[in-house]
Amino acid sequence: MARLLTDIRPLRESADFRRLWVGSTVSQLGQQMTAVTVSIQVYALTESTFAVGLVGLCSLVPLVVFGLYGGAMADAIDRRTLALASSAGLWLLSMVLVVQSQLSWNQVWILYGVVALQSACFAINNPARAAIIPRLIRPELLPAANTLSQAAFNLGFTAGPLIGAAVIAWHGFAAAYLVDVITFTAALYALFRLPPVPPTGQVRRAGIRSVLEGFTFLRAAPALLATFLADIFAMVLAQPRALFPAVAGSFFGGGVRTVGLLQAAPAIGALVGVLFSGWVSRIRRQGVAIAVAISVYALAVGLFGLSRTIWLGVALLALSGAADMVSSAYRNTVLQSAAPDAMRGRLQGVFIVVVAGGPRLGDFVAGTTASLTTPTIALLGGATACIVGLLILLARNRPFRQYDSEVRALS
Repeated sequence: MARLLTDIRPLRESADFRRLWVGSTVSQLGQQMTAVTVSIQVYALTESTFAVGLVGLCSLVPLVVFGLYGGAMADAIDRRTLALASSAGLWLLSMVLVVQSQLSWNQVWILYGVVALQSACFAINNPARAAIIPRLIRPELLPAANTLSQAAFNLGFTAGPLIGAAVIAWHGFAAAYLVDVITFTAALYALFRLPPVPPTGQVRRAGIRSVLEGFTFLRAAPALLATFLADIFAMVLAQPRALFPAVAGSFFGGGVRTVGLLQAAPAIGALVGVLFSGWVSRIRRQGVAIAVAISVYALAVGLFGLSRTIWLGVALLALSGAADMVSSAYRNTVLQSAAPDAMRGRLQGVFIVVVAGGPRLGDFVAGTTASLTTPTIALLGGATACIVGLLILLARNRPFRQYDSEVRALS
């Protein structure tokens, strides 16, 4: 039984990883409260799923630009310093959300603007933080460390929307945003306690040329490239998040608290999956594991589009979250083990563009499709397109099908 439970060796063996993980766990709570609060506030001001979808689109462009450049910066300067500076920017932007809500400005364009700036800071912050992890632990512990990182994210994603919805109902939007400000100090403290993480190998100044070097490396590693494409299929084509404010009422006859429950459900499933993730480090055929996990994710999202009882809808979203957790842990592991340290920042930049940009573009796709048709058609059609795309990828990419974590045959 112990072999099935969460592998916590990275937390036991590395005090620095433990600090980073604790800080991320606490700060994720506030960040996810803010994410659901922005979505609810935009819908309250506009009553439009299209407007909610635009939240994702507004963050997409800065995420792409600064994700790529931020990854190059993470290979050129001290990663701890870069993570600290960008975290401070995120903290200040959370303060802006508190002010706009407290003063009742009620302007959607302000929310869009803050989300865009937050996306830029996040795109710089995340590659630096992710590229730090392999410097803190032994290589064989990377799958376990990435699973724990997913647990940190999903713990915040579980409690954040639920608490956020409750705080909104109790004391309005400003109170929910203020919690983000308070909890984000934990991330700043954890980063401050880390030792310096300077670049290694031949250091190239951050710029277009260094960014292109990352793409050149990625193009020469078809199995690694396939992990990016597989996630794009899932997050762009089968992302249900933007539809939650609408389907909470139309599917389940609920309100704000139902939105919070739907937002939290995938993370609840992911957390349950983490509790029984001891087997993750023992899987060698990680390409096949990614494909299976994403297929399960898409199937659960498609069936959610047909659900009309809240317990079934929550169960299906929980299943999608557990499958996405497995996929994410393996995709992170493949990237971190395949890339040399001098290249990790740039590839993590590409990774964050895909992982964080995909859902934002997916929000826009789902919101637009639902506006033109219905939420049910948007969910079923997106899930079907995801599975078809994944099957084509498997058929055409042999290194991805045959990827072995011990051999690491990337070409």
